Amino acid sequence: MKKILSLLVIGVLLLVGIMGCNGSEKSTKIVLGTNAEFPPFEFREKGEITGFDMELATAISKKIGRELEIKDMAFDGLIPALQSNKIDFIAAGMTATDERRKNVNFTKSYYQSSQVIIVNDDNTEIKGVENLEGKKVGVQLGTTGDTEAQKIKDVKLKKYNAAFAGVMELKNKKIDAIILDSEPAANFVRENKGLKILSENLTKEEYAMAVSKKNEKLLKEIDGALKELRENGEYDRLFKKYFSKK
Repeated sequence: MKKILSLLVIGVLLLVGIMGCNGSEKSTKIVLGTNAEFPPFEFREKGEITGFDMELATAISKKIGRELEIKDMAFDGLIPALQSNKIDFIAAGMTATDERRKNVNFTKSYYQSSQVIIVNDDNTEIKGVENLEGKKVGVQLGTTGDTEAQKIKDVKLKKYNAAFAGVMELKNKKIDAIILDSEPAANFVRENKGLKILSENLTKEEYAMAVSKKNEKLLKEIDGALKELRENGEYDRLFKKYFSKK
């Protein structure tokens, strides 16, 4: 009888230990949602998702003692995924707009950007946003470029899940222009001959990481880690790595 009781006790202890380990593993993992179609912030290289946001998020996860898991999805699906607890936070070159603040909390800003217009080199008609009236204009679905383009009178809007698809259609002259964030726009123009960026900036905006409104603890942890990374020079190192071509 004593032997049976001993075996039962050992079994219970092992079960508790296993459950404890699993719980620990679950608590140390943090899931990041992104859209890996936005170089140099997030993109795929040799099958891996990398970029400024991804390296910054990795550094943050180390600072707060969490293991980072990255989930790639459509940009317009990121906030719904956060709200349904499929991811813990978003790092995707996302502008901290008042409209988005209704659904998520944003960290401190980590990058300043703007919306710009890309056209073909041989396009002499379009010189600014006022010339986009009635034109075919491409945007990435759910972005601030999408929002800005909707303000243009009689615009024929074409929305893409990936900005690259819009850039290719612009090169093939299926659309007249595309509105994108300034740094990805510069990256696409460098990589694709025959395109140019107009001098006009349509907006001034701040990128931030998004966290569920129910997770104030994580918001404070990320903000604290960002502050440390700025102070210890790691942020500057990553900035120079990805934006030295500006």
